[in-house]
Amino acid sequence: MNSLKTAMLIGFMTALFMGVGLLIGGGRGMMIAFLVAIATNLFAYWNADKMVLRMHNAQEVDARTAPAYYGIVEGLAARSGLPMPRVYLVHEDQPNAFATGRNPENAAVAATTGLLQRLSPEEVAGVMAHELAHIQNRDTLIMTITATLAGAISMLGNFAFFFGGNRDSNQPLGGIGVLVGMIVAPFAAMIVQMAISRTREYSADRRGAEICGQPLWLASALAKIATAAGRTVNVPAERNPATAHMFIINPLNGQRMDGLFSTHPDTGNRIEALRAMTDIAPHTEGTRLREDAAPASGQPGPWSSGVDRGRAPGAGRRRGPWG
Repeated sequence: MNSLKTAMLIGFMTALFMGVGLLIGGGRGMMIAFLVAIATNLFAYWNADKMVLRMHNAQEVDARTAPAYYGIVEGLAARSGLPMPRVYLVHEDQPNAFATGRNPENAAVAATTGLLQRLSPEEVAGVMAHELAHIQNRDTLIMTITATLAGAISMLGNFAFFFGGNRDSNQPLGGIGVLVGMIVAPFAAMIVQMAISRTREYSADRRGAEICGQPLWLASALAKIATAAGRTVNVPAERNPATAHMFIINPLNGQRMDGLFSTHPDTGNRIEALRAMTDIAPHTEGTRLREDAAPASGQPGPWSSGVDRGRAPGAGRRRGPWG
């Protein structure tokens, strides 16, 4: 089903790309846009994950360079039945994370240094389980391709501004077409991004909670990330806003509503949905773990190295899970 949705999205984005080309340069512009769209789709399928990781200056780590962080991902991947993804670290103070890759066999997860510093190992496990859920649901291909094509459509709109279209061609709307290409096309691409991320985040939250075994770990992490993200500027994300929908929480400042212009569902709604997966009443103070929420004795989870599973997230923690 996700493969069909991916094909439909690529078709829609390609048609949108061609429409912008038609408005800017008439029939010739449409053909050029079609060729560019084909090239962009092929490039995005094979290389968009690498490009996104480079955009955010992600550094690959392993069991030697980041043993605890890598160990958390390794344990969760085994628990979910997924191949071990490549693991990256993004040197940004804003706590956040994302996943990318065209399929589970060629996937990568990335967390910021801010996430590892501010969250407990349990909360990190909840976040990385969410990212693995995106990989398992095969969301990463569609999210990564959308980021690439949305950026390309925005770039095409900028071309319209600089070159002003070819009024001697078959361009149907003249200067109005250029204006439409400048404004409407990037806006339409943004709408597609929003629809994708908002519907898939809830699904990844639920599956991630199942993978790590504790919905409240992810709920606690979301609350902390949302609070800190609004106060911290993520410079690479601000420079590449087309990738915003890939993060677990919107990395762009000033995006706090759950309406049309939000790339993510409201964090409070996500937390309530996670709480509903437990037997804790909605009015209960939400993000603390109960003693009986830990895995049974003798059944260590992927967060087991150095983590007291009977405590609330962050209780007694002195250092982060990055080794």
